[in-house]
Amino acid sequence: MATRKQGESVLEAVRSKAKPPPLFKVMLLNDDYTPMEFVVVVLQRFFSMNREQATRIMLKVHREGVGICGVFPRDVAATKVELVTGYAREHQHPLACVMEES
Repeated sequence: MATRKQGESVLEAVRSKAKPPPLFKVMLLNDDYTPMEFVVVVLQRFFSMNREQATRIMLKVHREGVGICGVFPRDVAATKVELVTGYAREHQHPLACVMEES
């Protein structure tokens, strides 16, 4: 850090740390109508999971009612929710995708 003397006082540069942006969990919610295979495809397509990871999350959604797909900054999370919801509606499935602050 550079210091300068001004008169009799010493000036030091103060570095402020920027807080990291808040992160949001993107989650899929279970329903009785969306096929399991479709959920696996969504996880692979929009969350870059391999088949094994996607199947594991899909089973968690099926058994527990909710599964976390990933944790992202607000803009990324909102975009993922919008893309998944649109894709599900396009294919006439009621799959719900939501986000909440972690």
